[in-house]
Amino acid sequence: MDPTQPIVELVDVTRVYRQGSVDVHALRGITLQLLPGEFTALCGPSGSGKTTALNLVGALDRATSGTVRLEGRDLGTLTRRQLSILRRDRIGFVFQAYNLLPVLTAYENAEIVMAVQGVEPARRRARVMELLERVGLKGLEDRRPTELSGGQQQRVAIARAIAAGPAVVLADEPTANVDSETAENLLGLMEELNVKHGVTFLFSTHDPRVMARAKRLVKLVDGRVASDERR
Repeated sequence: MDPTQPIVELVDVTRVYRQGSVDVHALRGITLQLLPGEFTALCGPSGSGKTTALNLVGALDRATSGTVRLEGRDLGTLTRRQLSILRRDRIGFVFQAYNLLPVLTAYENAEIVMAVQGVEPARRRARVMELLERVGLKGLEDRRPTELSGGQQQRVAIARAIAAGPAVVLADEPTANVDSETAENLLGLMEELNVKHGVTFLFSTHDPRVMARAKRLVKLVDGRVASDERR
């Protein structure tokens, strides 16, 4: 991966939602690039456009105008099937609600993306066991989500997000549903994955702890980029 070529590009992107008879401008012409290995947080008040921007990068939504690219591919030109494959293979997701499948074990939740990709079982097992140990869940592979704490569930979600080697991991308020100590531990884990293993992260957050750890802080206000600070 060329470290000088952006993984993510948003060029003059707008997103307008229709609520009844009113147009809501969630994003108003934002331009942003994300390079490989960055640890970037989108911050700003509620309604500033953070989650909307993350959804556009994650191919969960389409821009009203402008261009969104992932690894040079214009997402606006792709079919639903192509977007689905792109999400599966190139984007990792970490949600504040964890979004684990309750009937599956920690191991099965972590391996699900690779299983859908058709990775052969021995390779899947080696990768998942390595990741679960790396995120501090060795010995808990057979537990279902209801048998895990919130922090442990989020660790499974992080393992699932990085298992298939995505281009970027999108984390939407990943510390929102855990206590302070667990939040710090999760952030330390993601920071380690970024520094030691080059995993690229893009956060949507209003958590000061996430903002303090981010190597780049992009502030959105009223759907516009108000500031962009690299540390």
